[in-house]
Formats: sequence, structure tokens, C-alpha cells
Amino acid sequence: MSQHQDSSVSHRSLAWRVFHFLGTMELAITLLITLAIASIIGTVLQQNQPYPDYLIKFGPYWFDVFEKLGLYDVYSAIWFLAILALLVISTSVCVIRHAPSMFKDIFNLRTNVQLKSLRSMHHRSEWEAPHTQTQTVEYLQSTLASNGYRTRITDKNGSTLVSAMRGGMNRLGYILTHVAIIVICVGGLFDSSLPLKLAEWQGRIHVETRNLPLPQIPKESRLPVGPQAFRGSVSIPEGRAASVAYLAMRDGYLVQNLPFTIEVKQFRIEHYPTGQPKSFESDLVIHDSDLKKPLEATIAVNHPLIYKGYAIYQASFGDGGSELTLKAWPLFSDKGEPVSLQTKVFETQQMLWGDKEMQLEITDFRPFNINPDPTEDNPQHVRNFGPSVGFKLRAPTGEALEYQNYMNPVERDGRYFYLSGVRSSPAEEFAYLYIPADDDDSLEGFYHFLKRLHDKTVVKQAAEEMKQATLASLQSTNDDALSQSLQKTLETLVEMFNRGGFGEVSDFIEKTLPESERDTLAPAYLAMLREMLGRIYFSGLDLQKNETVDQSQILFLQDSIDAIGSLPRYGSPVFLQLTDYHQIQSTGLQIAHAPGKSIVYLGCAFLIAGVFLLFYLPQRRFWAWVIEKDGKSQIYLAGMNNRNPREFDSYFEDIKAKLQSVSRNSDEA
Repeated sequence: MSQHQDSSVSHRSLAWRVFHFLGTMELAITLLITLAIASIIGTVLQQNQPYPDYLIKFGPYWFDVFEKLGLYDVYSAIWFLAILALLVISTSVCVIRHAPSMFKDIFNLRTNVQLKSLRSMHHRSEWEAPHTQTQTVEYLQSTLASNGYRTRITDKNGSTLVSAMRGGMNRLGYILTHVAIIVICVGGLFDSSLPLKLAEWQGRIHVETRNLPLPQIPKESRLPVGPQAFRGSVSIPEGRAASVAYLAMRDGYLVQNLPFTIEVKQFRIEHYPTGQPKSFESDLVIHDSDLKKPLEATIAVNHPLIYKGYAIYQASFGDGGSELTLKAWPLFSDKGEPVSLQTKVFETQQMLWGDKEMQLEITDFRPFNINPDPTEDNPQHVRNFGPSVGFKLRAPTGEALEYQNYMNPVERDGRYFYLSGVRSSPAEEFAYLYIPADDDDSLEGFYHFLKRLHDKTVVKQAAEEMKQATLASLQSTNDDALSQSLQKTLETLVEMFNRGGFGEVSDFIEKTLPESERDTLAPAYLAMLREMLGRIYFSGLDLQKNETVDQSQILFLQDSIDAIGSLPRYGSPVFLQLTDYHQIQSTGLQIAHAPGKSIVYLGCAFLIAGVFLLFYLPQRRFWAWVIEKDGKSQIYLAGMNNRNPREFDSYFEDIKAKLQSVSRNSDEA
């Protein structure tokens, strides 16, 4: 029996200690600091982005570390929600422990003080009044009441205590601020993804990671219409409609069904003179069976549409499947001719160019491109490059190169070029291929030269002419062995240049020539190659007998040779030129449903009221102890204040002066 009682007392004592620990200020401050640090991380690190973006940015090691810590969705991480819940419990315990005494203190005038306590206070004073105790008490009480104090008179064994208090509601501010923290945290938990995580743990939902069309997304990855909170996004082209939103979840997504359908009637965007976006807005039509007629509204950035508790924000814009006309120029064949093809953004086609089978994936179209000029060293120097098309060429092995080709030729050093950026990974910067435009701003001149370089008949004829001229200068026209060797060398140099640019020619020279002769003969080989390239180019210009070559043609030849020398690294068998387009824009909408928002607003109202009461309504108390001696009254005054002690110094002196004046002045009395 005794052992059972001791055990019960021990368990109760432990529970009591835990209860008091949960209500301590130290725990609450620790939790608040932890939440503040987590919020800073969530602000600095962009949340809910595609996982490949984080992998590119941080690398495999740190990507895994941050992913395990839940830093990519801090506000929905289990540890963040657990801290939030613990803060609610801690604050609730604190309110439960201290609210009764706080409410009592609002109305308690503290009439049980002793004279000894009053005379030991920091703010105190003593004086004598020429009136009886009863009269003096009346004067003091009426003066304090006229200054906004609640008063109470208490008999103290022949003496009289006048207790006064003003600002008792200051204690209510303490309660309201703590209740506000609880209400705001509860609202935050209500709007968190905790229900989704619980449903995922129970196996009721499954995060989809595949890029599937909407009809093919499985049922377990779809969320029904309900009271749950969410924040999702959807991209809708002009003239199209959607009744779902996509919720980013780790490395995948969920589909949230909406109780209405959103139709994008029109999307508008305004630009600055430089071409940069200035503002954009969407004309929406809401179709709902609960409406007598569709609801039409226009939304813009920071001007959302609120319908049935769902907030529809204008978040972004992009391409909605623009129709494009491309012209494919073969780069490694003398037989192929440029062909036109019709495609759309986000469309995929299997293409066969020569002996290369590749998949063409159109990824983007932009009517404006305000980018840093890659031809300038100053990154602040920007230029409008005009329309561009983005696409990927994917090999059968799955590897892909990403391209960005500009529609209009761009000026560089006084000459015009067609730009094509290429990279093998989104983590890399684009490397640009510059193809010179001819006098008609066309690719015909470059393609004509390129085609002649791949024409073996043209190359053989140019090699023959150059060989004859070389042998004549050497006076060795009868040397058949030298003639055949020179002919073959010239043709081989052009063939290697077509295949691998100057890099392959340099490798050939390094491998075939002895090191002792390399420095002497290498420039000769390169000079022969350049002369061959010049002969092939100028022989195709149909120059008249007395017509001379001008500087622009020489520059065009140099630019063409530089471009052709870069083609082996370009990675594409064709150059895709954007020739025409019909833009279809898409509006990016963010849809949020936050049923806990009203709870948070209520908590904010409590917080504002509580802070106001705490900081602008100080609690002030006065006590006047009156003792009658020989028909006169001895007054002991004391006061205290819970905020701004320096300000209370002057205030105490003012009140003391008023009380002394009233208690001593018999005429006023």
C-alpha cells in the first residue's frame, strides 16, 4: 500500500515537472528562434522547385543532405511542423498556468499591502495635511478618480488605505499575445501539408514522378475537391481551360481537382521599349454549375481573383504551343537540300537526317530575348536578339544537346551572323555558333560554300588547279609522283577539315610529321588548306574576268571558315532556322486554398490588440496610507508602474503634486 502511494506521487511529480517545463519561457524562446532560422532558410532557398534544379545547383552530395533535411519544402517538413505543434503546446501551457493570475490582476487593487512595504518602494513620498482622516481620504480618492484610476478604501486598524489602479487591461495584452501565437500556429498547421503527408504514409495517395498527360495520371495521384489547404499551379494556353492544379511534392507532383473550370479567354503582356516584360494580365472565365452564368474577371500581378475561397493569382507566362516553321539546312552533305518543316512548341518528332536518326524536341519559343551580349565583355551590356526557338536533339542513346537559335541575324563587328547557342547540360552556359549572313541576310551564301566543300568534284578540280600552279612555280611539272602526292594531300586536307575542322588537321600534322620538321612544315600544310578553301569559295562566285575581290567577300570567307571549323563541336547534322511563327501564349496561374487563413487573421488581430495593450497601456498603481494625528492627517504615498520607469518618475511627481495640493488646500476642499 505504501509502495503504491510512493509510486503515484513519483509519477505525478514527473508529470508536473514536464507540465511546468513545457510552459517555461526558455523553451518558448528556443522554439521561436528555431522557427525563425527555418523561416530564413525557407526565404533564402527557393522552395518547391524541380529536384533537377537543386541537383544542378548543389551537386549530388549536398542535394542529398538538403533533401533529407527537408530544406526544399521547409514549411511542410515534419520537423518544422513538429516544432510548430510543440510551440502551440508550450504556449498553451503557459497561458493555462498564468491566465488565472493575470485575469485576477486586472481587477485586483492590492489592498493587502502594509505600510512598511509602501515606505520601502522606489517611488514614495510623505506629507501632512490639515484635515481629518475622513476628509483627506475623500480628497485623495476623488483626485485619483478624476485622473482615471479605479479606487478602493480599506480600513487598516484605525488607518485608511486608498488603493488605486489604472491600465489593468495591460495584463489582458499578455494573454492576447500568447493566445495570438497559439491561434496563428494552429492556422499554420491547418494550412500545412500535414494531411497530405499522413495520407501518403497511409498509402492513400502516391506522388507521381512521371511526365504524363492529365488523362493518364493514376487515381491515387489525384486529390478530390475538399476543405484541405493547398497551393498549386497550372499553365493554360489562350482559348483553353483547366479544372485542376498541380501540387509540387518533392521530386514529383499531385493533381488537385477544382470545383470549377478556369478558361483563359485572352492573355496580354506589355513590354518596355527594350522588349523586357512590363506587366501582364489574363482575362479569365469561371465555369461553375453553381453560377447562373459564367464569371468573367481580369487578373494581374498582385490582383488575384477570389472565388469560393480559392485565390487565383497571375504568377507567370510562357508559351502555349506556338506554331513554328523551321528550315533545316544540312551541314555535312553535298546532296541534301534545305527543307521546311512545321512544328509546335512542346511537340516531339523523329527525324532522319542523312544516316543520323534523332528526336527533335521543341521546348520553347520567345518573341523577345533581352540577354547580355555574348560578344561583349561587359555583362551589363544587353541586347534584344529578337525571336528565338529552343529545342533539343536527342540521340537514340538518350543523350541530348540543347539549342537556342535566333531568327534574325545579329550584328557583330559591323557584320551580321545567325546565332545558335548549344550546351549539353542546363548547368552550362550556351556556346554560340556564328554563321555569317550574306548580302541578302540569308544563309544561302554560307550554304553554297559549305556545299561546295563537300562536293568531291569541286574539291578535286580546285586541288588540280592549285597543284598545277604549285608545280609550275617549282618547275616540276614532269614529276608524276610529286603531282599525285600533292593532289592527294590537298584533297585530304579539305576532307579532314570538313570532318573535324582545324583540330583534326592539326592532329594529323602532329601524328604524321617528324618533330624536327613539324615547326617548318605545319604552317605550310595550313597555308595550303586555307588556299584550297579560298579557291573553292571564289570559284563559286562567278566573278568576271577583270572583277576583283572586295574586302567584304574576304571577311565573309574568313567568317565562314571559322563557322565551318566549329561545326564538328556543334553536334547537329542540320542548322534549324526559324523562318515564321504564330505565337500562342500561355498564362501561368497559381491557385491557393487556405481555409486556415481566417484563423491566422484572427490571430493577427489578437496580436495587434495584445501588443497595443502591452506597450501603450501601462499598468500604474498608487497607494495612499492615511493616519490621523491630533486632528491632522499623515499621508504616505507610494506608486509603481510595470513599464517605462523613467517616464513614471515625472508622472509620479505630477500625481504627487496634485494630491498634495488637494490635501493641503482647505479652500479647494
